Amino acid sequence: MNILLIGSGGREHALAWKMAASPLLTKLWCAPGNAGIAKDAACVGLDVANHAAVIDFCKANKIDLVVVGPEAPLAAGIVDDLAAAGIKAFGPSREASQLESSKGFTKDICKANAIPTAAYERFRDAVAAKAYVRSQGAPIVVKADGLAAGKGVVVAMTLDEAEAAIDALFAAPGAEAVIEEFMEGEEASFFVLCDGEHALPLAAAQDHKRAFDGDTGPNTGGMGAYSPAPVFTEAARERTMAEIILPTLRAMKARGTPYKGVLFAGLMITKDGPKLIEYNVRFGDPETQVLMVRLMSDLVPALLAAVDGELKHFDLRWHAEPALTVVMAAKGYPGDYAKGTRIDGLDAAAQVEGVEIFHAGTKADGDKILANGGRVLNITATANTVSEAQRRAYAAIDRIDWPDGFCRRDIGWQAVKREQAGS
Repeated sequence: MNILLIGSGGREHALAWKMAASPLLTKLWCAPGNAGIAKDAACVGLDVANHAAVIDFCKANKIDLVVVGPEAPLAAGIVDDLAAAGIKAFGPSREASQLESSKGFTKDICKANAIPTAAYERFRDAVAAKAYVRSQGAPIVVKADGLAAGKGVVVAMTLDEAEAAIDALFAAPGAEAVIEEFMEGEEASFFVLCDGEHALPLAAAQDHKRAFDGDTGPNTGGMGAYSPAPVFTEAARERTMAEIILPTLRAMKARGTPYKGVLFAGLMITKDGPKLIEYNVRFGDPETQVLMVRLMSDLVPALLAAVDGELKHFDLRWHAEPALTVVMAAKGYPGDYAKGTRIDGLDAAAQVEGVEIFHAGTKADGDKILANGGRVLNITATANTVSEAQRRAYAAIDRIDWPDGFCRRDIGWQAVKREQAGS
């Protein structure tokens, strides 16, 4: 079958790498792709915001399935338009995508269906928002109510930080805020495939949002991840499915906007059990990179089953061995950074045992690889333990010659600490 993958990041490279191994695949295209994806797919310069052009491409190339990677095309309704043209697409509709595109929408779904989450209020002006945070005290969480590429959240430890976050948020015209109680616990990312009614659990991972070692610095789109997440026990998984995922699917179906695609639940594992931090309506980045190297089964039939409403009796197999990925980013990220800097040593890095290198923000210039974004490379390793996967990932990074890049040196620290405590 012919597949078109939409996106250009590390998540899409991991998906392309996995789908390229499917015996069902005839040809894989990616729009727009990157220098790494070009090794697994034919990259095309489609304007994915032009849905008519995407539809024309699909018809001309007899595309059997479109897989949408990023959240913005989903929120823009690309799946709706492809479906109307008779083209199968993996991902939620525009209406169902509100689970990510509007934090207020999701919080209201949670409140109406008794889904465990942080207490919250919604605001359309700074004055009321500041009055609320003063009444609640700090720490407190300030969120922009919209797509923010994983960076629209400020965990304010003081009232001054909360008020500064509110001022920054409402500097944009038409801004809305969701302000939540601060939840204590350990975070986990849990993924399920959904077909509108049924949910197939995938796996859990743990992300590292802060830019620098020791979980310090500004929030980013993610500086690394590992899977499985030890904090996400079997009991936590069962409660998450019963108390969070399935009630959400029932609520979305009842309101006439059934959810199909992958549902990414950002969770806080508290002393009272798992609570929902937020939903994303696409595969996580960089969590997808560790999920794809752990997935034993063919991904393509699972995506088709989600589109066709046939997940009820579907199952997937996973490697028991953990995987860990480290993000290499351009110096200055998540602030201003330079593009076009040269990266060498990738072939040598890929020779480290158990290592796959997924490209994110890269482009090819002849035989040279250049940085073309903030998060640029994902060095992903598997091993028998998280400690060994971490060692392999950093051994590969040490072979990469990119003076203009940086990475955290403590990815996986929580799992490594657990392993050391158990030894």
